[in-house]
Amino acid sequence: MDRKEMKVIKPEQVGSYLQAAAARNVLPMFFLELISGLRKGELLALLWGDLDIEKHSISVTKSVSRRDGVLEISPPKTRHSIQTIIIPQQAVDLLIQEHSLHPSNSYMFPSPVTGEMYCPDTINHLHKKLLKDAGLEDCRFHDLRHTFATLALQNGVDVKTLSGILGHYSSGFTLDTYTHVTTKMQEEAAEKMGHFMEMKL
Repeated sequence: MDRKEMKVIKPEQVGSYLQAAAARNVLPMFFLELISGLRKGELLALLWGDLDIEKHSISVTKSVSRRDGVLEISPPKTRHSIQTIIIPQQAVDLLIQEHSLHPSNSYMFPSPVTGEMYCPDTINHLHKKLLKDAGLEDCRFHDLRHTFATLALQNGVDVKTLSGILGHYSSGFTLDTYTHVTTKMQEEAAEKMGHFMEMKL
């Protein structure tokens, strides 16, 4: 797990980021990232066949990385990352729209330059452009994964479910990683309970 400083896009900034993605014609890819928290290599390695339209799900079975200038496909980072995740209808619709632009290509998000998988470095640069376009503070592509997790917790997704989506080996690891979020949530819960009990006195 990358232990570098974690930065997240704030809830009120997500719209600006996605608008920037839409303006650069990459909305489906970055929307999927923000509602799934996939690792970059997992996102780029997705094939059209990994989408089950009826079940609203994505099969995560592989990852791409760059070694010595060559793109290599391998299993995801951990065995827990090999899974099927459920995505909202809006994401399914965007993926169908994306595929309609290149119906004969097997990749979910082919590079407009090569027609093959995006190079991970290219996505890093594109992410930086979106941040600049949206006027947002600099952060890593990996922080989009943290943004997803933070927003999920803040919107009531339980830790065990989130841990499964992220492909973590335990809920405890997820709790440890996002202590800054869960601590604030616990403080808010305590305050709400305090107000509730005060009303009963």
